[in-house]
Amino acid sequence: MYERRYGLIRTLAPLHVGASAGEEAGNLNLIFRDAYTQTGIIPGSSLRGRFRAEMRRVDDENRSVSKYWYGSEAGADTDDISEARVKFEYASIVWLPVFCPGQPVVWVSCPRLLRRAANSGLCTVSAKQIEALVNTCSQRISGADVRTESEKQVKLFFNLGFLILNRADDEQQNILSSFVPSSFRDEINISQLVVVDDASMGAIHDMALYRQSRVKLKDSEKTVENFFNVEALPEGCMMIFPIAINNHRASDQKQHSQSPFDVQGNTEARSGVEVYFGGLESIGFGRCFTMINEVEK
Repeated sequence: MYERRYGLIRTLAPLHVGASAGEEAGNLNLIFRDAYTQTGIIPGSSLRGRFRAEMRRVDDENRSVSKYWYGSEAGADTDDISEARVKFEYASIVWLPVFCPGQPVVWVSCPRLLRRAANSGLCTVSAKQIEALVNTCSQRISGADVRTESEKQVKLFFNLGFLILNRADDEQQNILSSFVPSSFRDEINISQLVVVDDASMGAIHDMALYRQSRVKLKDSEKTVENFFNVEALPEGCMMIFPIAINNHRASDQKQHSQSPFDVQGNTEARSGVEVYFGGLESIGFGRCFTMINEVEK
């Protein structure tokens, strides 16, 4: 009944999806987070809203294609309310870039995030194989080598301490690499990957966040009236979101052959397009590279 696809996002600028700027003094504009790993997410409603808005730019006057794929909103045409045929789940992090002294950037993930990526269709890796990657890093990552009698390890220094990691063997390196699509490897270095346990991911995530202070000036003079802090996912993050398409009636499919992911004339967004997600676009946030992929059967 449902066709499965998945979307990939690589942030090209800081990404803020969460609280908007308020008028309260000391307001902290937090991003939305996954309840288990405490890592940033993009809600499915935000993804749906962006793709629907992009489709409306190329739709006809009656917005027939938009209504077919994304439904008719309540209140607009009470006699013609319809359910969306495209279902978006939230986007979660696959790889998070983290500054590491002496090793400028490494990309970090954890088993829970990797399992969701695999279940979404990114690759075929079992939960057992993913769990075996805890405290493992890429074979060629550079750092302070720690040699023991049984294995070779590497020490990476972070802002709040250090981690001792096992270098991946050939099989583990292939598994790590499978979580980075070939089209993303120019920006995400497969020799700089790190997998930590789920409990450590939240603290590392908070170290990696982009933070910026903002102020509201008084209308009559250049004096600070309110002070704000905003946080965002850093540029270089890789995220994934599952998609389900309910298009089972052949007659409807023939009538509405246009893709639900028509962005800037790219009918499937397979080769990748730049779109904006979240808020604070006026200060340079939200620009992302996005691809839609079919799940291999």
